Amino acid sequence: MDIASLAFRTDLAMLEHSGSEIEDRGTHLVVRTPDNPAYWWGNFFLLSTPPSDADEARSWVATFETQFPGARHRTFGVDGQAGTIDDLAPFAEIGLDVDLSAVMTATSVHEPPRPNTDATYRPLDSDSDWAQQIEVARAGEDVGYELPFVTARTAAQRRLVDAGHGAWWGAFEGDRLLASMGLFTASPGLARFQSVKTHPDARGRGLAGTLVHRVSRYGYDELGAHTLVMVADPDYLAIRIYRSVGFAETERQLQAERKPAG
Repeated sequence: MDIASLAFRTDLAMLEHSGSEIEDRGTHLVVRTPDNPAYWWGNFFLLSTPPSDADEARSWVATFETQFPGARHRTFGVDGQAGTIDDLAPFAEIGLDVDLSAVMTATSVHEPPRPNTDATYRPLDSDSDWAQQIEVARAGEDVGYELPFVTARTAAQRRLVDAGHGAWWGAFEGDRLLASMGLFTASPGLARFQSVKTHPDARGRGLAGTLVHRVSRYGYDELGAHTLVMVADPDYLAIRIYRSVGFAETERQLQAERKPAG
């Protein structure tokens, strides 16, 4: 299966780097992360085209259940670069949540309008730093996720660093981690941002924009990237931060999911 979506191509590269398994079935990919089966977007189907109607969507759900018999979630990506939320209507009709994300790219960056010069910006390099990464993840958008899930995902992120694919950076005040993000090589000349997060106590201080700029420079200068990729919620305020340093929306990513009950 040839993948057109820049977002999914880089997603899959990150998953493969950290130990996930990808099986090509022609019409779809089956993606598995054996060491973190509760990771919805590490255990999913990537479809070459969206379902044409609700019956086909139900068929995909049934096929998913045969491949992931113990899973409490149902997750589907749909390949493409310029889809719309209407393409996912058959999944919505059978009760799945559907989502469209902005795929943002940059071939050059500049400082944000109000850079934060008080914090220290550096890669995570100690057990203490990585322990704090779990705290920042759970305090931010991962709030509500169980600790074992966040811990397993953080361990996978650290494996990416240890394998030499890139680095996980943080904005520190003293020894305290306030914001963090990863940047890793997906293929020659292409690098992908991962999990841009700021602790709720530190938002509104320009940390994320400054860190995105610093990490982008690392991508160009040390990873040899020509194009940087990040995926963002088009309705979330953070997208303005990415635009402020030079990122622009170039594609869209389509996903459908049914979260575990409760």
